[in-house]
This record gives sequence, C-alpha cells and structure tokens, in this order.
Amino acid sequence: MAGANEIRFDGRVAIVTGAGGGLGRVYALELAKRGAKVVVNDFGGARDGSGSGDASPADKVVAEIKALGSKGAPNYDNVATPEGGAAIVKTAVDAFGQVDILINNAGILRDKSFLKMEPSDWDAVLAVHTNGAYNVSRPAFQAMREKGYGRIIMTTSAAGLYGNFGQTNYSSAKMSLLGLMNTLKLEGAKYNIKVNTVAPIAASRLTADVLPPDAFEKMKPEFVAPLVMYLCSEECPVSGKVYNAGMGVYNRAAVMTAPGFVVGDGKSVPATEQVVAKLDQIAAMKDAKEYEQLNDLMMDMLVALQAK
Repeated sequence: MAGANEIRFDGRVAIVTGAGGGLGRVYALELAKRGAKVVVNDFGGARDGSGSGDASPADKVVAEIKALGSKGAPNYDNVATPEGGAAIVKTAVDAFGQVDILINNAGILRDKSFLKMEPSDWDAVLAVHTNGAYNVSRPAFQAMREKGYGRIIMTTSAAGLYGNFGQTNYSSAKMSLLGLMNTLKLEGAKYNIKVNTVAPIAASRLTADVLPPDAFEKMKPEFVAPLVMYLCSEECPVSGKVYNAGMGVYNRAAVMTAPGFVVGDGKSVPATEQVVAKLDQIAAMKDAKEYEQLNDLMMDMLVALQAK
C-alpha cells in the first residue's frame, strides 16, 4: 500500500542474481514495482548447477517486469566465473548506466553426507555461493564506490548459521559470506555502501524435495522480500547485520563474544590445566557483546589483561 513512507527505488538500478525463479524472481518483481530498473541474472542451469544454461527463466521474469510497466534487462552469465560476474555488472551499466543495488541470490545444491561428498560436489557449491558473491560484488562495488552509493545483500542460510545434516559444502559456503560481508561493510562505509545478509526460510526449487508439501504455502518466498527491500533501500541505516526471514517471522542473528577470563599474568603461558580450571568463567555468556571489527576485540583483550 503506497504512502508517505513507502520504500521506493525510482532512479535506482538493481542486479538480482539467480532471479529466474523463487526468491530471486520475487525480489526482482518487487524492486521493479517500486521503481527500480532491474537486471535479471539467471544462468538457467539445473538445481545442481549442471547443464549448458537456458535463457528462458531470465527472459520470462524480464517479460513480467515489462508487463508491470517497468524496465528490466536479462543476463545469462554464470556467477561462478570472474568473467561472468564482470559481464553481469556490465549488463547493468550498458543498459541503465549504473549499479545501485546488488542481491547475491544465485545458488545450487549438491547435498551428500560428508564422506560421500566428492571434491567436485564441494567445489561446485563453493564456486556458485562463495566465489559467485565475490565475482559479482567486486565489479559492482567498484561501480558503487565511484558513485558514492550502494546496497549489497548477501544470502546466507540457517544451514550455515546453525548446521544441517548432509550440507557441509552448502553450510560452509553460506557461512563464508558472513566473512565477506564483515570486511566489505568496513571498506564500503566511507562510500555509503551498506552490506547486509539475509538467511531466508523459503520454499524454492532447491528445497522442492526436502520440505513437505504443506510447508510450501507457509514458506512462500514473498515473506522474505519485505525485509530485503528495506535492506536494499536508501532508508536502511545498518550495515554488517544478519537477519533470518521466513513465514512472516523475522529476527536478527549475531556472533556474540563473551567477556572471558584472564588466565595467568600475560607474561608466562598458562598450563592447559589452568585454562581448564577456568572454563566455566571463560564460557560464560553474561555481558557478551558484538564486535564491529577485529581491532575492537583486540583492544578489549588488551584492556582485560592490563586490568588483571
């Protein structure tokens, strides 16, 4: 419903990877409805990343965008290669002159228990999720830095945040994106580039044979989009945050660090037994807090040592 506080993207150009269906399609259409020009990237491969590609998923979503009276451009490059990432950003610049928003959404699955997971399964998943986010974010970040504005969204997963049986490759890839976000938020701060991460709980072709049928209606990707739209917007003040979103439930996830305990005098290395004797104090999470960067943690550790 439109109003004085409506989030709009008029004059903005967005790239959504993996936007030929599921979450990516929903993001692309919602951005377009709110005024953005949208590059719809989708390689058109199979769920496991195999195949030579298919232009139809991206083309269909662009047709939907144009039917709304908005502007869209298709892109069929593979995020898993640096050349593909550069070509995706070039599509946006060539078609619309700039890049303001990037949603790193493309993904594949190759689920297997750890000992059955071949190197090819491991490499393929990291290539799309981890390398893919790097490959597209780097040229997009360059374009955003030159303009002095940008919004980048990483897509993690509860499988990465909390673990999920049979998904060591996927979980590892998804957690790596938090590290990418954590440093990119620092490097982007002076250029008004904000980087945040969403962990969607949503039904898609990646989860088609994982979730029971009755869960699909409750887990529509449309439930994730409202939070993502806000994180993409000029109004969003935060950077470096992680949010779970799904089924109408939204919450923030964070790495929390306990105050800890100083064992010894900081000059002599304590014995293992001395550390073990203080494990309860070391592990206590009372007064735990978040850190914005590594140096803040180091400073607190030095202060604790000096106080001891």
